[in-house]
Amino acid sequence: MENNKPENVENKKVVAGILGILLGAFGAHKFYLGYTKEGIIQLIISIVTCGMGGVIGFVEGIIYLTKPDDEFYRTYQVGKKAWF
Repeated sequence: MENNKPENVENKKVVAGILGILLGAFGAHKFYLGYTKEGIIQLIISIVTCGMGGVIGFVEGIIYLTKPDDEFYRTYQVGKKAWF
């Protein structure tokens, strides 16, 4: 499969996935990927739902880690897809 990622660009998949799983309720994975508005929304959702909104971050972390590297790069770093 062809890799469309420039050589000098970092793929943030693993760190974003781990942050989503461990600190997803705080929107840490969103902030790491540069999605400030979505990170704040995630944080507010978690506060309003007494932490239950953290499930969204957990699921997103799993999704991030299961995507192939090039697909993650195209979808979340280039395409800026903010949710799922």
